[in-house]
Amino acid sequence: MKTKNKPEFIVMLTHNDRTVENAKQIFDMCRDTAAKCWGFKEHPLPLEEMKALYTKMKAQGKTTFLEVVAYTEEEGLAGAQMAVKCNCDVLMGTKYFDTVNEFCKSHNLKYMPFVGNITGRPSILSGDIEQMIDEAKDYLKKGVYGIDLLAYRYQGDASLLVRQFVREVPAPVCIAGSVNSLERLDELKAAAPWAFTIGGALFENKFGETIAEQVDFVCEYISR
Repeated sequence: MKTKNKPEFIVMLTHNDRTVENAKQIFDMCRDTAAKCWGFKEHPLPLEEMKALYTKMKAQGKTTFLEVVAYTEEEGLAGAQMAVKCNCDVLMGTKYFDTVNEFCKSHNLKYMPFVGNITGRPSILSGDIEQMIDEAKDYLKKGVYGIDLLAYRYQGDASLLVRQFVREVPAPVCIAGSVNSLERLDELKAAAPWAFTIGGALFENKFGETIAEQVDFVCEYISR
């Protein structure tokens, strides 16, 4: 019987889909926690601050992620260019565009676009599950690295979406947004996606007191 891998925990220094202003200070306090993957959003930090923070993360041996909440081709390309300037490992988000995909390929940047109908910020996801799966498979044929799935922002059955999508999409899937309870962590352990993000829940103390304590708690919990 095949054993499922545990999902990777990506710590996002974000709240309400925006990078927190004191992201650098928080990372400094958390850099010795068990989390290996760290990231934040494209707004509102100045580019030079973003570059400095990613440099600091990589110096600590972390894998780095930029999640871009963008729905137009122009914004998506700008986000991809930002990720390259920051020497980021993975670009998450943006609605899929061939131009963004080709830019990422040409710069050895792993690309994990959104699927489904996404609106607003914080984002809301709608759409048919089967259509989202087909959409993901089309993007994979075009060479994307994986998929950024806003499962717990879904207006339908989020638990069903997680299970079915992870089961049927043969590539890295990151469950992003509103992972804010032990129940949802249990669902992720059972479904075993490639990764999941937590941002806002840490700043709302959903898993403990300090950010560092919560990061280590989630790392330990997901490994049980």
